[in-house]
Amino acid sequence: MIIVNLDVMLARRKISSGELSAKVGISPANISILKTGKAKAIRFSTLNALCEVLDCQPGDILEFRKDPQE
Repeated sequence: MIIVNLDVMLARRKISSGELSAKVGISPANISILKTGKAKAIRFSTLNALCEVLDCQPGDILEFRKDPQE
């Protein structure tokens, strides 16, 4: 399963969800969907913008973990 660590990066960079939303150009609702891990997909352009604003790598935001139920 893919884990979204967006909240961790926001805390590290001391940026609010609202500020990130404005800088990336996506709605606060979509930021919330990403933070809670409810997103089914993410566009590369969005991931690129997140990495640019947060000054990080995609692997800092997205993490793979083996599903314990498998």
